[in-house]
Amino acid sequence: MTEPLPERLLEGYRAFIAGRHASERQRYRDLAKDGQSPDIMMIACCDSRAAPEMIFDAGPGELFVMRNVANLVPPYAPDGEYHATSAALEYAVQVLKVKHIVVLGHGRCGGIKAALDVNASPLSPGDFIGKWMSMLSAAAKRISAAEFLTAAERQTALERASIRASLDNLRSFPCVSILEGKSRISLHGAWFDIESGELWVMDPATGDFIRPELTPAGTASPLARAAE
Repeated sequence: MTEPLPERLLEGYRAFIAGRHASERQRYRDLAKDGQSPDIMMIACCDSRAAPEMIFDAGPGELFVMRNVANLVPPYAPDGEYHATSAALEYAVQVLKVKHIVVLGHGRCGGIKAALDVNASPLSPGDFIGKWMSMLSAAAKRISAAEFLTAAERQTALERASIRASLDNLRSFPCVSILEGKSRISLHGAWFDIESGELWVMDPATGDFIRPELTPAGTASPLARAAE
């Protein structure tokens, strides 16, 4: 006999049906009938503390979200293997025709912490996390060698460097680079601080992360304006 869902999930579902689903019933009906057409793809970490829909207060159908360990994008590799992130990217760009792709990193990322730990042992014989995080090996070695940085500073530095690396890897996909060259798609980097709630956005010209000005209440948010 299969175990029932955890009671916490059933409680949450009851609250969802009575609350958000009830207040947005027509929107859900329209999405079911017409399908999804989000303008924004979000590549985020699977960390339970950094859900994009919550951070950006997004409703159903607004964001197409791909989450993996440490919000990494692998380089383009049409090798016949299994590529979940690449498959989601392909669908978002080729089918949904999103206008924006945002790589969203966050503070205190466990995957990034593992990448910086040169003495970390594999969690299983498959060492799936170790293999995945090896995409950042070169950057992790450089940052780890910076003796003037504290452990927390190294962590933040690699979290942000990983976002820049993922944006570079996004451009290795022909479907992305071609559309970006035609100004039909835009790439963005952002970093979220779990503790403070601060959002830092990457300047595409310099690669620096800056805090955007908060939009006054009653006007469109920067993310919403980007989708217009």
